[in-house]
Amino acid sequence: MATDTIELSIEGMTCASCANRIERKLNKIDGVTATVNFATEKAHVTYDDDVTTQTLVEAIENAGYQARLPAPPAQDDTAADDPVASLRRRLLISLALTVPVVAMAMVPALQFTNWQWLSLALAAPVAIWGAWPFHRAAWANLRHGTTTMDTLISMGTLAALGWSVYALFWGTAGLPGMTHEFTFTLARADGTGNIYLEVAAGVTTFILAGRYFEERAKRRAGAALRALLRLGAKDVVILRDGVEERIPADRLVVGDEFVVRPGEKIATDGVVVEGSGAVDASMLTGESVPVDVEPGDNVVGATVNVDGRLVVRATKVGADTQLAQMARLVENAQNGKAAAQRLADRVSGVFVPIVIALAVGTLGFWLGTGASVAMAVTAAVAVLIIACPCALGLATPTALMVGTGRGAQLGILIKGPEVLESTRRVDTIVLDKTGTLTTGAMTLVDVVAADGTDPDEVLRVAGALESGSEHPIARAITAGARDKVGDLPAVADFANERGLGVRGVVDDREVAVGRARFVAPDGDLAPELKEAVSQAESQGRTAVVVGWDGEAHGVLVVSDTVKPTSAEAVSRLRALGLRPMLVSGDNEAAARAVAGQVGIDEVIAEVLPQDKVDVVKRLQDEGKVVAMVGDGVNDAAALAQADLGLAMGSGTDVAIEASDLTLVRDDLNLVPDAIRLSRRTLATIKGNLFWAFAYNLAALPLAAAGLLNPMIAGAAMAFSSVFVVSNSLRLRRFRATAAG
Repeated sequence: MATDTIELSIEGMTCASCANRIERKLNKIDGVTATVNFATEKAHVTYDDDVTTQTLVEAIENAGYQARLPAPPAQDDTAADDPVASLRRRLLISLALTVPVVAMAMVPALQFTNWQWLSLALAAPVAIWGAWPFHRAAWANLRHGTTTMDTLISMGTLAALGWSVYALFWGTAGLPGMTHEFTFTLARADGTGNIYLEVAAGVTTFILAGRYFEERAKRRAGAALRALLRLGAKDVVILRDGVEERIPADRLVVGDEFVVRPGEKIATDGVVVEGSGAVDASMLTGESVPVDVEPGDNVVGATVNVDGRLVVRATKVGADTQLAQMARLVENAQNGKAAAQRLADRVSGVFVPIVIALAVGTLGFWLGTGASVAMAVTAAVAVLIIACPCALGLATPTALMVGTGRGAQLGILIKGPEVLESTRRVDTIVLDKTGTLTTGAMTLVDVVAADGTDPDEVLRVAGALESGSEHPIARAITAGARDKVGDLPAVADFANERGLGVRGVVDDREVAVGRARFVAPDGDLAPELKEAVSQAESQGRTAVVVGWDGEAHGVLVVSDTVKPTSAEAVSRLRALGLRPMLVSGDNEAAARAVAGQVGIDEVIAEVLPQDKVDVVKRLQDEGKVVAMVGDGVNDAAALAQADLGLAMGSGTDVAIEASDLTLVRDDLNLVPDAIRLSRRTLATIKGNLFWAFAYNLAALPLAAAGLLNPMIAGAAMAFSSVFVVSNSLRLRRFRATAAG
């Protein structure tokens, strides 16, 4: 039976358990296989042709959520409603209305005649419209017999608002001249003279603020895919009957021939039919040395032609290209990476049923002892009101804001609260080589001259000749020559032999620089030069032979060099209890040479992007919690797959978007600092959650005893919030040990 695939956008999810619930609902349909990603708010569904998309949408809506079919391509960039903007608008309006409500309730001097009615007019929109996302989520949870923090918020705010309305219209709280006495007396009353509007409005606004910061971080999850697709060429010059014509790249079809000039991106996957040159394929392989290509060689879309004019015949377009496959790798990795359920939700799942049971028990107890119905209901409602924790809404966002702020000062960008869950358990760290442990740029590291030849002279003539080439190896030689010997002589009759080397006249001598067979066609190299070439190749370095007048006179060794802080960083990672591994697209010799310099024992080399993902998955299947550090496009899928992805700030946008943590400075020493800071921030969040509940639990007996008055409710809210904020501020004292 034929199958089809669709990606549905889902609205209304508030936590990871929502995603799991939708996934189970979809997978119950015969012929349907679905994965739901809470971070990107999408469901990836494969279904048989006898299942309609309407069936899928209805299944999601029956679960209490909203689903939308994919928009046509033309509409993709014009999203109708940005959830972050919508939440920001809801937060700002709620904040403007809440500030005067809290001020009037807590400052007796502001309680003018009939102030309580103004308070109702300001607080009601906050508790109903402002808290609507929580009410809607609580209803969805209720229908499925579960409780989360949304249930607690909705229950508490509606109880506070409902009781306040009752007290104003049917009790004595609406009488002119009513005030909140600024006393903390414990006196039993029927509660009809008390209002709790500041609790309803304050809790809603505090928790909206926390959700806004979480949502803003979560919306970045899909940006990795957008950044990947932006890498492709936007337009292309095609050849039709020998005439060049520029068209949008998405109009290319298989079999079209197109021109790629030096510095341009290759528009799509294809085979070279004319010309030769060097292609920078580092986005795919991670290798820092460009690959020489000639007719018959395959090239990959979005890689860059470094030099030489190429004519390429398209062999794959659109969704079949390697770039599109890499985008799918990233997306699949994100889909498979379950977002950690908020700690607050997990605690609420236990706390809410206890509070409801206590409220019902309080109501029954007081009715059973002969107390008035008003007094019994007052006590039961008070239990619900005091259980609604302002501090719980502040626990995560305040610690996260202080932690991320301190991280930003140190050059560490943390993307969201779910990131912190992973850092506590990470035990294995996978490190990319090029651009992560190494600088990612070619550098001249050695000059070997034949007996009787001055090494500086070898470097001087080679640097002069290579100054006419744009090849990265040529630039490294020229830069090294200028640093060592200063000004370089002029070059005449410069010629570039693609894939072999360059030749020209320097100081009236015929000079050649390049491969051994190009400089010395008969293979006659002095023993010391043969040894230098052999040793360089065994270490994964590039050996360039220099000669003049038909004879080889020296060898220049060019390599990607290890960053000075990499060895220290690896040592510090081991001290944190992490097992380091090196995974690279580069050749085995180069990878092992770098691993030896920085102190890593386990090396996996010559891997493609899919292989990097497979390495991470294999480690996860073994029960390891994996962190991945990388900087390139070829690392993006593995960064997304890893339990914790860390991107070097010098890397590509795709790697940065796919990661959980970004290190602004190009210093691997920031990795152990980032893990330490994340663990410290997570510990602070846990401490905040403990105390947020502790303050409320301490006040619950007072509420159940019918002794709760508005000042005690407000004070519990204020004290717990102040504690949470001050505890979070301690993170500002975090000190990094990375240099500079």
